[in-house]
Amino acid sequence: MKIGIVGIGRMGWVHATHLLELKQEGRCELVGVVDTDTARLAAFAAETGYAGRTFTSLEAYLAADVCRTTMVVTPTVHHGPHAMALVRSGHRVLLEKPLTGTLAGDLACCEELDRVYPNALMLAFQRRYDAALSYGRDLMQQGAIGRVFKIYSALEDSGPPPDGYQSDGILPDMSVHNVDEIMWLADDTPDRALVVGSVLYNRHVATCKEDFDDAMLYMWFGDKLLGQVQVTRNHVSGYRVETAIYGDQGQIQIGRFVQNPREIVVEAFGRRGKNEAIARKVFPGGQGGPNSPEFVDRFGPAYKAEAAAFIECCRLGSFFPMTHRDGLRAQRVIANGMRCVLTRDQAAPVVD
Repeated sequence: MKIGIVGIGRMGWVHATHLLELKQEGRCELVGVVDTDTARLAAFAAETGYAGRTFTSLEAYLAADVCRTTMVVTPTVHHGPHAMALVRSGHRVLLEKPLTGTLAGDLACCEELDRVYPNALMLAFQRRYDAALSYGRDLMQQGAIGRVFKIYSALEDSGPPPDGYQSDGILPDMSVHNVDEIMWLADDTPDRALVVGSVLYNRHVATCKEDFDDAMLYMWFGDKLLGQVQVTRNHVSGYRVETAIYGDQGQIQIGRFVQNPREIVVEAFGRRGKNEAIARKVFPGGQGGPNSPEFVDRFGPAYKAEAAAFIECCRLGSFFPMTHRDGLRAQRVIANGMRCVLTRDQAAPVVD
């Protein structure tokens, strides 16, 4: 399977490296790398040994017609235009999240995709390929902790986005993973949402200005299940990713912050008084180098498994497991939550 990649910035470099690993395993052949920065293209070739074709524009890549399978990992503002240009040219596309970063943009893309290209795009929700999360989901579905009534998902970066990073807001940009994860675990869509947000730290240290640098999103699935998303750019001690699933007979904990993201512990506990874990399993993280983004150590294997699944779907001509519709669904939840935002100004004063 011949494949190309558009964009080799921070996240694109990760995906491209996995494509080269999959090439060594005989699953694909990386035949085209696109980036407007010639120095970055040269650095990528020098560091990875990539000897294939490079392009400085999407138009040149399409004109060369080197393949019909492409990963898009450009800045969010370019996601929609780049993905749709490829789809209209007959490509099947794996698009890094989010779909466009806004509800209006997602709706416009999805309208055309549903109408003309319903099976052309897979959206990159790598958490669905994470072994630790999948194991926790299996335990939940097997009834290990009884009836589930709350799912909590945290994603905390150790610092602000890099200079020049473009964001439509911390929740549309960052929490879309968590929202999709909770809906995937719950196998349902919430009917109500609420946001609490604040700006506390990044305004003092970052050039990238977002609406919030710390936010929580509450999602109600009727009166039976609550979803809680916590995202922040302020966890200066290191990258934190945790999920907790609460049931009436116990709890499943997936991940914890111990400054060792390469070891992901999944534990399930019964009710109080039962001291032994119902289940416990440890999963390896990635092997990111010193210059790799911090999330590679946690999700490296999931990113690679996601790429392998995309390639296999393209090889077989089969349907994608995640599509633009999943991205739109998550963005709808976030957009509706942003209609009801509470900040310090809206908080009730504490009085004696």
